[in-house]
Amino acid sequence: MSTIDWLALIAGLAAGLVIGGLAVVFYFRKGLSARQKKLQEDIVKAEADAEKLVGEAQKTAESRKRELLLQAKEEITKAKVELERDVRERKAELTKERHRLDQKEEVLDKKLETLEQKEDALESRVSDVLAMEEHARDLERQKVTELERISNLTVEDARNLVLEQARLEYSHDMAAMLKQMEEQTKEEADRKAKDIIVSSIQRYASDYVSEVTVSVVSLPNDEMKGRIIGREGRNIRAIETITGVDLIIDDTPEAVILSSFDPIRREIARLTIEKLIVDGRIHPARIEEMAQKAKKEIAQTIKQEGERAAFDTGIVGLHPEIIRYLGRLRYRTSYGQNVLQHSIEVCWLTGMMASELGLDVTLAKRAGLLHDIGKSADFEMEGSHIELGADIARRYKESNEVINAIQAHHGDVEPETLIAVLVAAADAISAARPGARRENLETYIKRIQKLEEIATSFEGVEKSYAIQAGREIRVMVIPEIVSDPDMILKAREICKKIEEELDYPGQIKVNIIRETRASEYAK
Repeated sequence: MSTIDWLALIAGLAAGLVIGGLAVVFYFRKGLSARQKKLQEDIVKAEADAEKLVGEAQKTAESRKRELLLQAKEEITKAKVELERDVRERKAELTKERHRLDQKEEVLDKKLETLEQKEDALESRVSDVLAMEEHARDLERQKVTELERISNLTVEDARNLVLEQARLEYSHDMAAMLKQMEEQTKEEADRKAKDIIVSSIQRYASDYVSEVTVSVVSLPNDEMKGRIIGREGRNIRAIETITGVDLIIDDTPEAVILSSFDPIRREIARLTIEKLIVDGRIHPARIEEMAQKAKKEIAQTIKQEGERAAFDTGIVGLHPEIIRYLGRLRYRTSYGQNVLQHSIEVCWLTGMMASELGLDVTLAKRAGLLHDIGKSADFEMEGSHIELGADIARRYKESNEVINAIQAHHGDVEPETLIAVLVAAADAISAARPGARRENLETYIKRIQKLEEIATSFEGVEKSYAIQAGREIRVMVIPEIVSDPDMILKAREICKKIEEELDYPGQIKVNIIRETRASEYAK
């Protein structure tokens, strides 16, 4: 086919497509018009149906409204009838109640009238009784006057005479009875106290290590002594100046003695010298450096020891400063006894005895642990360890019971609670146990001599002997001067004077012996 033919064919196809499209548009518009007409007819029909439904609904609502109004009127009428019936019934009940109250009022009026009549009669009888009593007193006075005239004694003299006779008659029996009761009570109290104390001691036992106021530092060789002394003694002077401890270098081989009454200073000096020996460089600057390290180590050890003591005893809530004071007791001794170990033992003993007596165990253990807290500061501040301990406990908000136990455990003040008494007892037990404390020979001899002098100073005492290492004193009295009843008073007087004038660990038993002998020879 030629190009013209192709063009003619394409033109024909295009014309056909255009004609077809126009036909489709025509028929689409025609269908759309028909659908719009149908839709308008449906809308008109729906509106008519809606108007019809609205009319029917209004009629139904009007009818329901009338029914509800009629029902409400019926219920109102019914409620009104019931209310009127209730009101009538209530009025009838009130009328009955009023009638009953009127009857009760009449009965009460009659009873009141009867009571008034009885009261008048009673007043009349009271007047008669008073008159009779007055007449009886007159008769009694007359009899007393007549008796005084006959006996030439007044009533007061006669009463005193009778009382004196009764006193003389029964004084001996009463004294014997009181003495027997006192002995029984004392025996029972002693038995119970011994049971509690022995039980507590058996349940708690600790080892003792005697401690002194000097420390010995071992040296690797005697040449180290010269290095510690230094050129012209500069090293030893530096050590003594920095640590505040006296160094004693004598003929003891391979040893240096440190002397100081402050145990913390002595421990710092000991650690300083040991560090210098290990380091090998000994000169004033190095001594100061090692002393500072030793102080830090001791401070850390003090804190750890205080925390350990609180943890081991189960005491919680202690102030950090009190923990530090407790740790310082690790380096404090009393008669060779470590005070921290002593405080822990007193804590346990007090808690055990408090448990036996049904007291507050936690409070008792707290008071026992802190009773010697003042000894950690008595090297630094003035005052006794009791005063310092009470101040420390008061400063860090400890309870009044704990403060009183601290003040009373050596009898400086009166104990206000049973816990304070238990702390004093536990302190005496811990100090008096064998091996717990020691004292030098001179102090021991002076104490024994003073004890015998105190006992001999009393009138009627012939001899006195201190036995059992001063735990007991036997006093021989003259039987013509000291009678059996006087022995008890004499023993108490001796005990009181010993407590006032003598310092001693534990307790001392005063045993008075009165002996009467009669001798004759058969010839």
